[in-house]
Amino acid sequence: MNFHILTLFPEMITDTLSASIIGRASQNNSISIDTVNIRDYTNDKHGSVDDYPYGGGAGMLMQAQPIYDAYKSIEEKIGHKPRTVYLSPQGKTFNQKIAHELSIEDDLVLLCGHYEGVDERVLDKIDAELISIGDYVLTGGELAAMVIVDSVSRLVPGVLHNDESSEDESFENSLLEYPQYSRPYEWDGMKVPDILLSGDHKKVDEWRHEKSLERTLENRPDLLERAELSKKDIEFIDSIRYKYDS
Repeated sequence: MNFHILTLFPEMITDTLSASIIGRASQNNSISIDTVNIRDYTNDKHGSVDDYPYGGGAGMLMQAQPIYDAYKSIEEKIGHKPRTVYLSPQGKTFNQKIAHELSIEDDLVLLCGHYEGVDERVLDKIDAELISIGDYVLTGGELAAMVIVDSVSRLVPGVLHNDESSEDESFENSLLEYPQYSRPYEWDGMKVPDILLSGDHKKVDEWRHEKSLERTLENRPDLLERAELSKKDIEFIDSIRYKYDS
């Protein structure tokens, strides 16, 4: 999978995403991360990419021309019109379902805004969809773009090793992940649950599933509304609710 990131600060992207699992995935060509400096495509002799917004208001706005020309350089390079995302707090909230949808793309363009945003006309021109990583405002779209690259990359075949898996992680099937434990068996007076040492994989799986349900109910009950729950799951959740109410 190829990520193309339109940004004013390419070094911010490359320095961060060159480490850990994502850096390793880039090195083994499971993914590629291409940063395109929007400033390289401005026609302004001073290298400016922003101007005052029509109608007044605070701050500056990124201009359409340099963004569009930077985008066109990607389109010409790959030979087709790619799916394009503009990182904006006005967009739909990013989640695991969207991550799965994006992970099947061969090429994904991520546009990082700055200042007060970008000229609306270029968003229309490049058919950008708006995605937000949460209900808050950042100084630019780079952090949001890196969040999406990290999340989506984990779903691309070849990125995770055999001992790493995305299947049992939080938000898969709309449930939070169960608690996990490592050595030593006892730490600071606290012991690992005996069920995890039993060797009975079926009982371990059942325990983990119940803990996922319990943790989701406690921390993100809204997720249960769209989770695929069995009759047994519902009965277990009802028993936990009864315990809380009591």
